[in-house]
Amino acid sequence: MKQKILIVEDEKNIARFLELELKHEQFDVAVAYDGRKGLEVATSETFDCILLDVMLPELNGIEVCRRIRKQSDVPVLLLTARDAVMDRVAGLDAGADDYIVKPFAIEELLARIRSILRRVRPVHTTEQLTVRDIRIDPNAYEVFFEGKKLELTRKEYDLLKFLVENLNRVCTRELILENVWGFDSEVETNVVDVYIRHLRTKLLTNSEPYIETVRGVGYVVRG
Repeated sequence: MKQKILIVEDEKNIARFLELELKHEQFDVAVAYDGRKGLEVATSETFDCILLDVMLPELNGIEVCRRIRKQSDVPVLLLTARDAVMDRVAGLDAGADDYIVKPFAIEELLARIRSILRRVRPVHTTEQLTVRDIRIDPNAYEVFFEGKKLELTRKEYDLLKFLVENLNRVCTRELILENVWGFDSEVETNVVDVYIRHLRTKLLTNSEPYIETVRGVGYVVRG
């Protein structure tokens, strides 16, 4: 069965170009030209990936991404302007999986799509991950902390799971970016620090902190 991609892009020439290229790569493709329509289509049909422009009429791409995340973990790849650093940060905080800066080469976009689809390919396992009072259920994408379900964004979940999978191993920021975000080296590593702070806020404990900073290197979860 072909994998299905939604393009949400208001510049019709770009949308048409992307549609043709993706169809040539044997994807099924749907297109929406404004944020509200994109959100409607994204939440009423099933997609393997969504290409989402940030600057959209009706509803901007950041808000579209945020609303999609309330209902779905479908991978979202943002299409952003070169100088829109804050848009990229806001998009990541809203739950986007990756971004690509306009103008971009179609070969790079296709490579990023393939990378995202590889990372989110479902892995069926009954093995749960535990460390102290944290329990992670990979099948349900759920985390329980001190017996209560922890509300995490998809990226917070992926980051915590990666650190717990590498229990007692110090992970560099670069290693975390590569495995959790899949970004290339031009992405600032401080995005990792931001998400570590988010997790620490949600994992407050009277005992030893769960996530330890190794100065000048990275982070580690110790059992």
